[in-house]
Amino acid sequence: MKKVFFSVLAIIALLCSNEASQAQQFKVAVFDLDVMVQAMPGYRSVDSMLQIYEKDSLGAEYEVYQTEYQRLDSTYKADSALVAQGKKSKALLDYTAGERQKMGMNLVYWQQIAQQKSENKRGQLAQPLYEQVANAYKKVLDARKYSLILKPQTYELGFPIDNLFISVAKELKLTELPQQLLYLGDDPDAAKTAPPAGTKPPAGGAKKPN
Repeated sequence: MKKVFFSVLAIIALLCSNEASQAQQFKVAVFDLDVMVQAMPGYRSVDSMLQIYEKDSLGAEYEVYQTEYQRLDSTYKADSALVAQGKKSKALLDYTAGERQKMGMNLVYWQQIAQQKSENKRGQLAQPLYEQVANAYKKVLDARKYSLILKPQTYELGFPIDNLFISVAKELKLTELPQQLLYLGDDPDAAKTAPPAGTKPPAGGAKKPN
């Protein structure tokens, strides 16, 4: 599928380059906002705070569901006997049964509920980092007009492409980037600016991943 995609991409680039009236060269870059945020130094604190949230808040919420389900279950069993004796209304028993079912569903689907709550919390904690990266990304795009931005998982080596992870990192004044983000494409600033400290290729030259 990727080979077909890049074949089409190459044809489009060739057509664009042959158009005499084309005012701008067909330029492709690789970038992903989520991946860049996760590469930020401040993201470590997001992970730490999220672990605390999952252990304390979500753990306590799960215990509340368990306790409430047990209470409602005991109440339902006791009220069932009273309803059979005509000492309590069935409507009240039905209400207790409904509340017990709700608590039971929370326990059954707790993994999905907790995962959604965790992702929402992660988004809240990482919001300032997303804003920083988005602003830097916008400045890079304003300086260079790209025809297409690809995500790392859709990019294959061998097609000429600019690595915006390095450009955005420079805009953010980051001193390090994960090795897997350094050699995704060509750094458009490579001829003008030395790479940030900590992002130098290993001895023997840059080696791109297979």
